[in-house]
Amino acid sequence: MKTVLISFSISLIISMALIMISTLFSKKTILDREKASPFECGFDPKSTSRLPFSIRFFLIAIVFLIFDIEISILLPLGLTSGSLPPLIWLSGGAVFLMLVTLGLYYEWKENTLDWIS
Repeated sequence: MKTVLISFSISLIISMALIMISTLFSKKTILDREKASPFECGFDPKSTSRLPFSIRFFLIAIVFLIFDIEISILLPLGLTSGSLPPLIWLSGGAVFLMLVTLGLYYEWKENTLDWIS
């Protein structure tokens, strides 16, 4: 336990020293308006350089993650098929798929999956 504490302290000291040295010797010290703005031939930019984030894209990504996690939950059911009775693991998988399908149906009815609206 003592060696873990000592190694943690040493790594913390080295990390803090590197942060201090990098802030002291960094080239960029002051952000002025000219360097922070996008370059457009010397003129002021017409609009912001960053595009707004699409909430629709975020929701589609969340749906993809849900179905990706669903696959990782359903794959071990095949491994447990030898140790459990088939009725138990089939009913468990069917209930899980039914819940995910009901969630997808709810999102479809709420028009969450429509890209243009």
